[in-house]
Amino acid sequence: MRFATYNIEWFTHLFDATGAVEANGDWSGRQDVHKDQQFHALGLVFKAMDADAILVVEAPDSGKIRRTVTALEGFAQAHGLRANRAVMGFSNDTQQEIALLYDPNTLTAKHDPQGPETAQPDSPDIPRFDTEFHIDLDVDDQPDTVVFSKPPLELAIETASGFQFRLLGAHLKSKAPYGTKSPEEAMRQSIANRRKQLAQAIWLRGRVENLLAAGQPVMVLGDLNDGPGLDEYEHLFGKSSVEIVMGMGEDRRLHDPHARLALQRRIGVVPTTSRFFIRHENRYLQALLDYIMVSDDLQARKPKWRIWHPLDDPDCWATPELRDALVTASDHFPVTLDIDL
Repeated sequence: MRFATYNIEWFTHLFDATGAVEANGDWSGRQDVHKDQQFHALGLVFKAMDADAILVVEAPDSGKIRRTVTALEGFAQAHGLRANRAVMGFSNDTQQEIALLYDPNTLTAKHDPQGPETAQPDSPDIPRFDTEFHIDLDVDDQPDTVVFSKPPLELAIETASGFQFRLLGAHLKSKAPYGTKSPEEAMRQSIANRRKQLAQAIWLRGRVENLLAAGQPVMVLGDLNDGPGLDEYEHLFGKSSVEIVMGMGEDRRLHDPHARLALQRRIGVVPTTSRFFIRHENRYLQALLDYIMVSDDLQARKPKWRIWHPLDDPDCWATPELRDALVTASDHFPVTLDIDL
């Protein structure tokens, strides 16, 4: 089976207020890309991946009329994808939902949030992701309240063969210091935002720990927006979000070869899953942001990872239509995992 994670930049702009596909000549949210160009590029990429399940990061927004699930299933139908069923968890107000597109003939996926609905400050329980998490962020012996701007997606998965596991889809993000009036204020805000992101990673890791302790196979997919060398303030903290979620230095580790390689190489070549244009420097920046992490029992099945990078993956590079589509579709590239379940 093939699982994928794909962050699609401004996917929401390809749908109208009712959730119907809107692929016309208007500008999309992508720089210098029209809606119809992005729509057709995404269709080509999804068909080439041919995945059983795709975690869509920055999925179409849910509103008073529009529904993420309806929009994604309409997109799948328009392109004739076999992964034509969608499921999502808790919605958010960022216009960037987290959802799963999957093939109902090969698996079932059910939103199944864990943890208490009401979190208590002194409770050891890991609360549900749409509630609050209490942790001391600034070492003042006073608990701070943390919430997810994008609550992770918790799914119970069962394959057609009867294999069951838990899938967690996440989009962790440290906000930029918008609206600050001085470099000092921007620095303080950046550090505070990074603390919150690390707290969210600890929250997510807590859920992983609970699932592993219960003997359940776990797969964590998504955009963690963090990693070695990505943030100028990382030296102030002991670990990155990636290391926290993976459980580096702990008995119950998650596995992702791209993350492991990046963490081992502070200098040198590392895999990348995204490509951004830095306007004031007139150049592109590449970064490793997207991951598929698996528990020991899934790792024992010898999964194979692949980053669908248009320039680095030889098959993508050798297929000009796919290579161009990957560049047009998003500023992130899909990551897939093939595993026998």
